[in-house]
Amino acid sequence: MKPLLRVPALLSLSLVFALSSACGGGTPGASAAPTVSPSPVVEPAVSATPSPEPVESVVPSADPVPSPTPSVSPSAQPASGTALADWSWFDDAVFVGDSVSLKLTGYVTKMRQSESDYLGKAQFLTAGSLGSGNALWEVSDKSVHPLYQGTKMRLEDSVAACGAKKLYILLGMNDVGMYGVEDSVKNMETLLGLIVEKTPDLQVFVQSATPIHKGNEKKVLNNANLVLYNQGLEEMCQRNGYNYVNVSSVLADAEGYLPDEYCSDASGMGMHFTDAACEIWVDYLRQDAAARLAGA
Repeated sequence: MKPLLRVPALLSLSLVFALSSACGGGTPGASAAPTVSPSPVVEPAVSATPSPEPVESVVPSADPVPSPTPSVSPSAQPASGTALADWSWFDDAVFVGDSVSLKLTGYVTKMRQSESDYLGKAQFLTAGSLGSGNALWEVSDKSVHPLYQGTKMRLEDSVAACGAKKLYILLGMNDVGMYGVEDSVKNMETLLGLIVEKTPDLQVFVQSATPIHKGNEKKVLNNANLVLYNQGLEEMCQRNGYNYVNVSSVLADAEGYLPDEYCSDASGMGMHFTDAACEIWVDYLRQDAAARLAGA
């Protein structure tokens, strides 16, 4: 039976931000993308009583602004001091995420001004307030789907249109407080199923939700629940043969909080990143890729 859709009242307060250059971060002037048929709408799972946590409404200001795919080991994890994968690993990757990943989009754009192959030819589909739940909604003027070449599209369509072979997805900040842990994981699983159905040869890399700064946690959207959410994501990846990438392991302090030096909005939402955090994030992704290649 089709689940009922409950649109959170706070969505109307959210500001929607989207960056797109051939999926957000690709090289301008790329060849035309294949035509993709629109997908039918699948409604997200919703808890009986969604928690009244705020959806992201602020995107941190950005700092001044396909080759054959090798097989990888889904269980590999980088060790301290491990080698870094070559930038070319990301040539056929697309990053999907909310305003946390939107900061990465801006950071990579800035780094490419002096290092053109930074993060390879990775593309981006990122938007403020995006979540796995609202990604399942119908595209409309009020929906928060990221733009692809200037057009708002469902993620399964835009990922297919990008021609990506690797998907790095990080969502959760706009889900856990609204749907709870269990339904947030279900929504992610549903979303990924739709994406993979449209792009069957896609390698999926599910990144863990990242921690919140001390003093910025909410009643439901807090680090304890994010840990449970990440555990659910990891189990979901094991069920479906996806790759789980524990990004939060290098972005949390000893108490599990986002450190001061990695947080750009400690006086606000306490979840967005500085450049230093983005550098750690990218290095971890390269270490993770190298470990997977070594374990293949």
